[in-house]
Amino acid sequence: MDFEASRKKVDALTHPRNVVLVGASDRPGSWAARVWRNLNEYKFPGPIYPFNPGRTELYGQPCYGDFTKLPEPPDHLVVLVPAPHVSGLLKAGAAAGARSATVFSSGFGEAYDAEGEKLGIELRRVIAETGLGVSGPNCMGNICGPASFVTLTEDRPLGPAAGPVALVGQSGGVMIFMNAALEERGMKPGYLITSGNEAGLGIADYIAYFAGQDEIKVIVIYIEGLKDLERFRAACLHARSKGKDIVAIKLGQSEAGRGAALAHTGSLAGSVAAFDAMIGDLGVVRADNLDDAVEICELLVHTGAPGGRRIGAITLSGAYRGMLFDAADRNGVSFPKLEQHTLDGLNEILGVGSLVSNPVDGGFGVLTSESNFLRSVEAIDADPNIDTVLLQEYLPRVPGSDRGERYIKLVEDYITKKATKPVAFITLASHGQSDYSRALRRSVPHVSFLQEANKALRAIATVVRARELEKLGAAEGSRLEPAGPQVEVTGNMKARLEQASGPMALNEYESKKLLRQWGMPSGEEALVTAPEAAVEAAAKIGYPVVLKAVSSTLLHKSDVGAVQLGLNDAQAVEAAWKRIEDNLKQHNVTEKLDGMLVAKQVKGGLEIVLGINRDPEVGPVVMVGTGGVLLELIKDVAFAVPPVTREKALDMLARTHAGKLLQGYRGGPRYDVNAVVDAIMALGRLAGDFGGLIHSADVNPFLVQPEGQGAVALDALVIFEKSKGA
Repeated sequence: MDFEASRKKVDALTHPRNVVLVGASDRPGSWAARVWRNLNEYKFPGPIYPFNPGRTELYGQPCYGDFTKLPEPPDHLVVLVPAPHVSGLLKAGAAAGARSATVFSSGFGEAYDAEGEKLGIELRRVIAETGLGVSGPNCMGNICGPASFVTLTEDRPLGPAAGPVALVGQSGGVMIFMNAALEERGMKPGYLITSGNEAGLGIADYIAYFAGQDEIKVIVIYIEGLKDLERFRAACLHARSKGKDIVAIKLGQSEAGRGAALAHTGSLAGSVAAFDAMIGDLGVVRADNLDDAVEICELLVHTGAPGGRRIGAITLSGAYRGMLFDAADRNGVSFPKLEQHTLDGLNEILGVGSLVSNPVDGGFGVLTSESNFLRSVEAIDADPNIDTVLLQEYLPRVPGSDRGERYIKLVEDYITKKATKPVAFITLASHGQSDYSRALRRSVPHVSFLQEANKALRAIATVVRARELEKLGAAEGSRLEPAGPQVEVTGNMKARLEQASGPMALNEYESKKLLRQWGMPSGEEALVTAPEAAVEAAAKIGYPVVLKAVSSTLLHKSDVGAVQLGLNDAQAVEAAWKRIEDNLKQHNVTEKLDGMLVAKQVKGGLEIVLGINRDPEVGPVVMVGTGGVLLELIKDVAFAVPPVTREKALDMLARTHAGKLLQGYRGGPRYDVNAVVDAIMALGRLAGDFGGLIHSADVNPFLVQPEGQGAVALDALVIFEKSKGA
């Protein structure tokens, strides 16, 4: 995907030649007054022109009411006028030469009012026609450090400058606090973009732009809703190819959170599980909250991504050693046993006999000399069982900690000259910084200072997991070959869907037939319309059998007695037919039946659930987890976006309790994992082949037999519905 045009627009937005403050005002506290102050306070190098047709002078200089009367063509428009006037002013400004704009104004449909929606449509049309690079509307301005260009409406000191982090978010408030938290830790963001409702430039455009900025190491994004999924994917892949790390904070981890996103930006926020499945392929790291995002940035900016989950540590406190063990257990990292030659070397250095283990309780042994300290670090760094080295130390806030400062600088020197693995410091607890500690931090740029055991190890685990998923997504792996006449089936389904007025559900028989053609196994069965035919089918299939009512609108058959099990002869089949009819009448079920399904009853095995869900943001995702009646209660599920390779399917299973049961939990039977993997891959193909046409597929239960004996879909429901893009 080509981002060249949008890169030029973002460059115009972030490096303007002049600024025209449209809606300028000297009313104290107004956003216009704040923007004027910040543009001047932080010494924007170009001209700044107040623009307000109702004034002839502002701030002791001429105020303009016509873009053509400016001393030079306008370049960047800062728009702070009511929504109905914005589009006209953008058109006039663009006609006079403007290349970009920041639209602070709201009222373009984010509150779901009809008039605002009309204004939003008109605004998007004008932006497209003029070619302006626009951030907003409904935003709070930007910080562009390299250009000394600040339109952010923030009162607190900002100090724009080039820095290793770029912030982009759909919430100005979140970005302001993230900016402050990073500055506190000595990581001054070079850019802060509040993208607002993204009527013009979107998060994908900013990611692609920052991918080309050499000084940027980490791009932090705050997302409430994605407007262009494919563009976002392409931008992330481009940034990763340029070595940039992307950290995402996503609103919508709860139903209430998704509702807030809907109200705030006018975007339909998808589930965070589906979002995680999608970004896993892209190498994006998702942080649960701002604190975690800061810790992850500390790690990525100064140390980089660890190569694995195995940690070696030197602590100066036995109690902290225990805290690290607890945090490791919580966060899925480990402190593995060190090689014997490493232990022998550490015992010699520390003089503690055979007491050394990982983490190393160094006490004062490593502090007796700089040589002992460095030899201990080098020993753990060289151990083949270790991926990352952690050292207990903190940044001194005031002068006086001479030993600490010397050791910090020794580690910085060791990292730049000898280290073979990531090395970072870790503190006992979270703490603030001072001007003194931030100055010291600037002098040692290659080492992280991670704060508090749980936060620090969570940051490491989160980054490592993101790298694991990125490798799975990038690997071709083994893919399932077509299992039937998919082209013909897909064409038929599309034709049927064209005739449907809304969602089109397939009945159980049709659903299983479709799934079989994509490689999903199901048992022998027959659809019949009379009791006599049911008896005949049962005799052919072989007893015992199951009898089920079949209708595309009867979704919960068991609840109304429409499933009869354990039928061992013809009389039982006839009686079951009558019971189902009576049960449907008793429950006032009026659905027209497509017939009754006679199926071989399969005993034993482990029930799991498989499925596809079309997420409103990220499209189709494939699911696997614990099935049966416990599905809604325990929600033990894992997701992946298609295509699903064998490796991705195995990774999905490894994330669930169901996957552990399949492997033979605590001496239990081992089940046919390969059959489950094949079925997951089949769903991945189905989801990919139908794209925006498949709404959902639910295979529950999917019964897995003991190892080598296969698996079978006992029930299935497939629903088609055209998406907006289909």
